[in-house]
Amino acid sequence: MGRPETAKQALDALLVGNSNFVSGEPAHPRQDADLRRSLAESQRPFAALFGCADSRLSAEMIFDVGLGDLFVVRNAGQIIANTIIGSLEFAADYLGVPLILVLGHDSCGATKAAIDAHNHNFPPASEFVHHLVDRLAPTVAKSYQNGITDHDEITKAHVGDTIADLLSTSSYISERVAAGTLAVVGAHYRLSEGKVEIISTHGNIN
Repeated sequence: MGRPETAKQALDALLVGNSNFVSGEPAHPRQDADLRRSLAESQRPFAALFGCADSRLSAEMIFDVGLGDLFVVRNAGQIIANTIIGSLEFAADYLGVPLILVLGHDSCGATKAAIDAHNHNFPPASEFVHHLVDRLAPTVAKSYQNGITDHDEITKAHVGDTIADLLSTSSYISERVAAGTLAVVGAHYRLSEGKVEIISTHGNIN
């Protein structure tokens, strides 16, 4: 298979790989020594992934892809920051990826911490852990105002808010989404099943 060149081709490739992973029959493609050496001088991934740093969310494994396929950016709770936006702009601009996938997951510890903080049950923590939790607070508060208290539904809402923040902050990415040369897709991963569910799309994926 050649490198996917459009957002639809990239998303289809990721979903096929995830189906392999769910079935327990991954192909483990593009992981050989010859490929490793060929990638030493340059890279040309077909998608960028921004996801949670959770140890159970190994992007290349759950999408059954290999070396050089994904440009992966991760932090706890997939919290938007300037360095995250810069990394995703780099992937779209310098590496030419046609797709950015924002991936949340069930049983997210960062979401739980933000829910606990909203309910005044969050224990003392370091300054920057509190900073992370504070960044999730608006999503939790808005969800509760709308009668949504389920942990995983709040995580899905956070994926949507993350994408909204990305598009409103990065004119580079939003302009390319509007032009149809880049798509941003939100997704949710179920840990026990290994399955990725698409929950939102922005841009042309036809």
